[in-house]
Amino acid sequence: MWHIYILECSDKTLYTGVTTGLKRRLKEHNTSGLGAKYTKGRRPVKLVFSCRRKDKSRALKEEFRIKKLLRADKLKMIKEYANKKHK
Repeated sequence: MWHIYILECSDKTLYTGVTTGLKRRLKEHNTSGLGAKYTKGRRPVKLVFSCRRKDKSRALKEEFRIKKLLRADKLKMIKEYANKKHK
């Protein structure tokens, strides 16, 4: 199972990525040299959105689609995700 995720960095910027191990990847972004170069100087990061896809191809297509969105659209998507998660 593949996860597409969005992180909110300490400077309030957003980072989008894909992984097969969401908990592991979040830990890497926050503590190790294995996190993305972008997030290393913007720690701590927190998970604000995630969704799953069955295969890598679909996950990468979804990541690409999200990365093309405007910040306002990403924030709207994150808000909808948070509301759905708390119901």
